[in-house]
Amino acid sequence: MKAFMIERYGDKPGVRATETPAPQVGADDVLVRVHAAGVNPLDLKIRDGALKAILPYRLPLILGNDLAGTVVHVGSAVTRFAVGDEVYARPDKDRIGTFAELIAAHQDDLAIKPATLTMEESASLPLVALTSWQALVERAQVRPGQKVLIHAGSGGLGTIAVQLAKALGAHVAATASTAKVDLVKELGADIVVDYKKQDFETVLHDYDVVLDSLGGETLEKSLRVLKPGGRVISVAGPPDAAFARESGANPILRLAISVLGFRIRRRAKRRHVTYSFLFMKASGDQLRELTALVESGKVRPVVDRVFPFDQTREAMEYVEKGLARAGKVVVTMK
Repeated sequence: MKAFMIERYGDKPGVRATETPAPQVGADDVLVRVHAAGVNPLDLKIRDGALKAILPYRLPLILGNDLAGTVVHVGSAVTRFAVGDEVYARPDKDRIGTFAELIAAHQDDLAIKPATLTMEESASLPLVALTSWQALVERAQVRPGQKVLIHAGSGGLGTIAVQLAKALGAHVAATASTAKVDLVKELGADIVVDYKKQDFETVLHDYDVVLDSLGGETLEKSLRVLKPGGRVISVAGPPDAAFARESGANPILRLAISVLGFRIRRRAKRRHVTYSFLFMKASGDQLRELTALVESGKVRPVVDRVFPFDQTREAMEYVEKGLARAGKVVVTMK
C-alpha cells in the first residue's frame, strides 16, 4: 500500500510517499480503507520529534491521526463492525498512521461515521471532537449556565469546542482574529473577542472553564479570567503529573514532566484555580456520542481545504504556515 511516512525526526522534506506492507489485523482489529484523513498540528509535532520523550515511536513511522473510510476486513473477535461499514476514528496513540491507503485499528476506537457527512467532513472531526469532549464533558463537566472561554475559536479545535460548549448549555466566549469574528459567532459563541483589537483578560471575568490551545502568555492570562474554583484545561501548555502517570512514563521522566508544569500549577493555586494538561485518548464510544450531536445539527465540521493524497506533505506545510482560514485541513484518497 502507499503511505506517507518519516524515517527520521525533523526531516520536513523527508515526509514522502512510499510503498509499505499492508498492516496486520489482530483478533479485535478492523482493517479500514482510508478515504480521507485530517491534518493536525499534532502531526507536525510528531514529525519534528517534539513529543518523542512521551510518544517514543519506532521509525520509520506512518503519520496521520484522523480518518474516515470503509471497513474491508474484520478480526475474528470483532462484533461491532462488518465489511462495508463506513467508519471514522482517531486511532490509539500507539497505532497512528492514517496517511495511508489502509490502517488497522482496534474496534473500540472506531465509530460508524455520521450519515449526514461526507468522508472528508467526517475525517476532519475525530481528534478535535474527542479533545473537545474530553475537556468539556469528561474533565470540566460543563453544566448549563456556566461560562466557558475557548481560545482560537476559528481553529480546528476551536470550531468544534465552541459548538459543543453551546450544546452543553454554556455561555460561550471565544477569541479570534478580526476576519473570523463573524464565523465564530455563527458557530454559537455569545462573545467573540477580537485579539487584534482587545486583550481578552481585560474583557472577560469570572469564567468557570478555559480551553487553551495556544499556551505561553495566553495560558498565563487565562488564569486571570477564571473565578475562584475555575479551571483551565490546556492542550498546549506543559504536561502535568497526571499525564505522566497515565502515559506510563518511567519515574525519571515523570519527575521531569512534573517539574515542567510546576510554575503554572503554582500560579494557578495562588489564584485558587486549577490547571491541567490534556492529551486526548481514542474512544469509539465518545465518537458515537458526538455522532448524535452532528446528526441533530448541534455540531458541524468546518473544513478549510481538501488536498489530494499525493499532496499530503504540501497539506502539512499549509497547516504549519498557518494558511488555513478556519477549521481543518483534510487529505483525500480519491
